[in-house]
Amino acid sequence: MRVHPSGYYAWKTNPVSARELDNQRLLPKLKQAWLESGGVYGYRKITLDMRDLGEGCGKHRVYGLLKREGLRSQTGYKRRPGAKSGPPAVVAPNHLQQVFTVSQPNQAWVTDITYIRTHEGWLYLAVVLDLYSRQVVGWSMGSSIDTDLVLAALLMAIWRRKPKNPVTLHSDQGCQFTSHEWQDFLKSHNLVASMSRRGNCHDNAVAESFFQLLKRERIRRQIYPTRDLARSDVFHYIEMFYNPRRRHGTAEGLSPVEFERRQSQRLKSV
Repeated sequence: MRVHPSGYYAWKTNPVSARELDNQRLLPKLKQAWLESGGVYGYRKITLDMRDLGEGCGKHRVYGLLKREGLRSQTGYKRRPGAKSGPPAVVAPNHLQQVFTVSQPNQAWVTDITYIRTHEGWLYLAVVLDLYSRQVVGWSMGSSIDTDLVLAALLMAIWRRKPKNPVTLHSDQGCQFTSHEWQDFLKSHNLVASMSRRGNCHDNAVAESFFQLLKRERIRRQIYPTRDLARSDVFHYIEMFYNPRRRHGTAEGLSPVEFERRQSQRLKSV
């Protein structure tokens, strides 16, 4: 085998190098960090996780170990050759202009959609939040991302809040919100459409912030075998924790439900 005798006897005495032993110790931590990210982190972010744990490994070493195990970051879909996105069907002006503080309930709502990974496929979540207290007043989940999904969330918000005056409803320019069906529904229910500038997530920062909280505080550490389990967990987070218990700096350190209750009592006592 063209191996020098001294090299063979050195390997026989110590077949695994100190470097490889350390790699074997480090690898379970890398896998755990990758799993906790939902399988979306790449070597750069996992390197930062390792440094938080006190590991002094570099990004190139992490990259090599992840590649050896077949672990990689979640990347987006490639655009099909020649595919071009057309202009939205209906675009509304941006009435909010990133002013997310309002003086009363049912003055301005925001809505958006996010994705939740399960072993059965994606579960899509649409929410409607009231900017007054940051309360989730409407939500809907399903296996299809279509206009029916967002209309179901909006119907829940209308049923719960029963607004008497026009409500500004802000969204992005997704196809669900630019459809004629969505716009006709808003007009028939006294809702005023408002839309973010195209590709500007900061214009809908409150909805984006809620999704970040949901994923960081609940979804990031979960792997859902089925959509039903994911749906149950998200329901618990919204209705049993976020709305009634989670404190918000924008709501005087109170939960959305408690903030609205106290504000209502103050108005009655005046």
